[in-house]
Amino acid sequence: MTAPSLQPTRTFHPALVAFVRFVICGGGVGVASSGVLVLLHDRMPLVLANALVTVVSTVIATELHSRVSFRSDRRGWGVHLQSGLTVAVSYAFTTGALLCLYAVRSEPSAIVQQSVYLSASAIAGAGRFALLRVVVFGERRVGGTRGASLGKTSVAMAA
Repeated sequence: MTAPSLQPTRTFHPALVAFVRFVICGGGVGVASSGVLVLLHDRMPLVLANALVTVVSTVIATELHSRVSFRSDRRGWGVHLQSGLTVAVSYAFTTGALLCLYAVRSEPSAIVQQSVYLSASAIAGAGRFALLRVVVFGERRVGGTRGASLGKTSVAMAA
């Protein structure tokens, strides 16, 4: 009788796995938000509906990113505030990209506008992922230090 052979399993880098979860969670919330915006459009002014949907979707996405994307134990309004700031920076970045486009071309085609917006959104999303992963949901050690650092005790123990 022969022992069953184990097939080697392929493991992906944790950052890549977290990024895929980030895209799925954020994309899902984005699609749901656009549907809610369409439903609210006839019930209230679009500017108010957009602001409401943006705030609620940011809170929901932050919870999903905390629990699913980054599997972090960090919770609370401080996390939501930090995440909200990354959304604000992303908004400023995409708006700046479109303003630069309009400064260069007064009437760009819809394809050019979408290309600039989607490219800026992708760059902003990647930057937001990095900030959320490292700053907002990054591992924190006791005493406020992050990651593995060599203190006097650990150096003495290693010697």
